[in-house]
Amino acid sequence: MAKFIFLYKGPAMEMKNMSDEQSKTVMEAWKQWMQKAMTSLVDVGQPMANGISIVDDGSVGTPAQLNGYSIVEAEDMAGAKTLTDGHPFLSEGKGNFAIDVYELMPAPM
Repeated sequence: MAKFIFLYKGPAMEMKNMSDEQSKTVMEAWKQWMQKAMTSLVDVGQPMANGISIVDDGSVGTPAQLNGYSIVEAEDMAGAKTLTDGHPFLSEGKGNFAIDVYELMPAPM
């Protein structure tokens, strides 16, 4: 089985800025996805915040709008893509959020 990283990008709202009802709804959606993906889920991941981009000329740039990750196992990219079906991060349906999927390759030794 190959490993794939899901990179979550979009203007996600921090949990501290959500009402109790909103945060319960979000957490329940994630719980349902994790249960569905359970046997494929290697690392549920975690949210990211306050990033910077270090540029090769020594300057600091604007980072991509990444806000979390998960690592899954699948036979191939098509199998990894299937794991995004019903994913809560893609629930808005307005094109503001995306999951970038990359296969993780073995580190050269």
